[in-house]
Amino acid sequence: MKKIPIDDLKPGQRFSKPVYVDGENLFVPEGIEIKDKDIERLRKWDVKVVHSDGEPLSDDPMSALNAFFLQAFNSPAQKAITKSYADLRNRMLEQFGRVRSGQDVQQDSFNSIVDTLLLTLQRGANDVIQYMLYGMQGECGEVENALNTTLLAILIGQQMQMQRHRILVVATGALLHDLGMLRLSPEIVNKQERLTAEDLRAIQTHPVHSYRILTKELGYSDEIGLVALQHQERWDGNGYPRRLAGEGIKLEARIIAVADSFVAMVSSRPYRSSMIGYTAMRNLLKDNGTRFDPNVLKVFIKVLGIYPIGSIVLLSDSSVCRVIENRSDAPLKPLVKTMIDAGGNEFRDDTGPVVDLMKEKAVFVAKAVDANSLANKIGNN
Repeated sequence: MKKIPIDDLKPGQRFSKPVYVDGENLFVPEGIEIKDKDIERLRKWDVKVVHSDGEPLSDDPMSALNAFFLQAFNSPAQKAITKSYADLRNRMLEQFGRVRSGQDVQQDSFNSIVDTLLLTLQRGANDVIQYMLYGMQGECGEVENALNTTLLAILIGQQMQMQRHRILVVATGALLHDLGMLRLSPEIVNKQERLTAEDLRAIQTHPVHSYRILTKELGYSDEIGLVALQHQERWDGNGYPRRLAGEGIKLEARIIAVADSFVAMVSSRPYRSSMIGYTAMRNLLKDNGTRFDPNVLKVFIKVLGIYPIGSIVLLSDSSVCRVIENRSDAPLKPLVKTMIDAGGNEFRDDTGPVVDLMKEKAVFVAKAVDANSLANKIGNN
């Protein structure tokens, strides 16, 4: 643990991990602000330093909101998801590295990852979604995007009541749909400036590379290869590489297109805003049958809800809540946990009462709440 001189502590300061006295006695939990009286108490005890593995949270408006989320992600279920995800990530990194360098890769290596993802969702889909949207701090790369796209594609397929064989097809296709990107020039893939027309043409060949790797090198069926080949086709026929349209695109590829787009919108963020899931869902709903199959989008709404797990919402009674569960038959009536009740009382330790909007007929979601405005409200109380 790092030593922090108490002279460096300031009232209102928060840390991303617990702060301890003598390395073992808790001073303040993670995300909870240090009060002036706490610092004075340390001085009376003649304590010179405190200890923490965390970093000070910034004093911007997001810091108050972070306190809520830090508590929410300390549950045993979330810790288990974090550990499982780290293992999956390491396995994927190894296999992607082998594909990139042209080394031999066994089909079973990817099949076992698909099996693990199915089991993870079976144990707790809501925990997985919440982790995906808000628990993953930092930018998401090719491995994280592959895993997240697969998780969402499986959920869509299950909601469609696909048979297990087709669930495995959509899951495998989702996990490996971008393998072709691993064979493109790193200068193009990692290019920061605007891509040239030649660069774009090169990138648009990646579904073809994915198809060849899947069917020729890994020995997967043509059925799975075609899913990867078609994942960049569009409902209106303006996609690539073959400009297929509508139901001429395999259903599994249409599912991956929706999942992949949602993942792209919630990735590559240094930290997650509480609006990120809601904003991504709203953007998808604006498609109007251009890029995505409208029926797949409808199913996706049933899976995640209009207000995905972890979204912060303002209820009609002026209380502020966090969405903890959605219902496929009632996307506008999620199960929520109170963060600030109608009387202005805060529940910073995630112990607020749970409200079932299916049962509480007099209360409804008024709107999703912007993280900054909520943080300002908390900070001013």
